[in-house]
Amino acid sequence: MINEIREDAQERMSKSLEALKTQLSKIRTGRAHPALLDGIMVQYYGADTPLKQVGNVTIEDARTLAVSVFDKSLIQAVEKAILSSDLGLNPSSAGTVIRIPLPPLTEERRKDLIKIVRAEVEKARVAVRNIRRDANGDLKDLQKEKEISEDEQRKGEEEVQKVTDAAIKNADAILVEKEKELMEI
Repeated sequence: MINEIREDAQERMSKSLEALKTQLSKIRTGRAHPALLDGIMVQYYGADTPLKQVGNVTIEDARTLAVSVFDKSLIQAVEKAILSSDLGLNPSSAGTVIRIPLPPLTEERRKDLIKIVRAEVEKARVAVRNIRRDANGDLKDLQKEKEISEDEQRKGEEEVQKVTDAAIKNADAILVEKEKELMEI
């Protein structure tokens, strides 16, 4: 029973870290990366459709993304969606391919992005701590119902704490990696 609680907590914590990685992949660094355009929705026959489903996003070079649109009639809609996104990108079309040059990040913008990254990592840490609190609450409930002893409860809480420490350490490692990536020129 204690192992089930620990494994559940560990699984939920790893999902929180995956969500953090997904959020951070949307934050633009100096390099071109297809994941940058993941959040963009295109008007396709009256419905919002993810850009991935209407075109193929590739990297042309370190600072340029290319979008090959499947339906030529959508080129205008894709350009409009990219322009209206909060990424600050300026697409230009050449036939069926839309090229998106990524302007170099200014020092001020890099610092702003680092603040955003730190806030996202802190949210992940809070989520991990909340999962720990839930697991410890489950252990306390089991002890109150006399299904486990106090020693088993304490041992279970220590195991949950080890899992929590590992998850927070991973979040900190992700933060250091993303900061380093952002400060590269």
